[in-house]
Amino acid sequence: QVQLVESGGGLVQAGGSLRLSCAASGRTFSNYDMGWFRQAPGKDREFVAVINWSGGITDYADSVKGRLTISRDNAKNTVYLQMNSLKPEDTAVYYCAASSLGNWYYRRGLDRYAYWGQGTQVTVSS
Repeated sequence: QVQLVESGGGLVQAGGSLRLSCAASGRTFSNYDMGWFRQAPGKDREFVAVINWSGGITDYADSVKGRLTISRDNAKNTVYLQMNSLKPEDTAVYYCAASSLGNWYYRRGLDRYAYWGQGTQVTVSS
């Protein structure tokens, strides 16, 4: 079992920045690929970014590429999402998720992730 707790959300103006953190506890953090997803009101939860167990490989949704950066610190059992140049359309609840090591091909699929945090709200005003 892995427990995930997100923090760092809030209200920011368009063009601003936020840094989300996700602290993990339970099993060995470095055994998991870690993803960030988001869900806007009335929309499905969608993939944002993922980082592999070592931090050496990342992948991003096209809508956030170049603005958001995922990273991890295995010594601190924490994954981060640095969010720059935020837009109103980035407004959503952001969730981190953990996936046991598996086929990287499916890295963007929600079903790949067995453990989820409770989410943190990010609101970007225009």
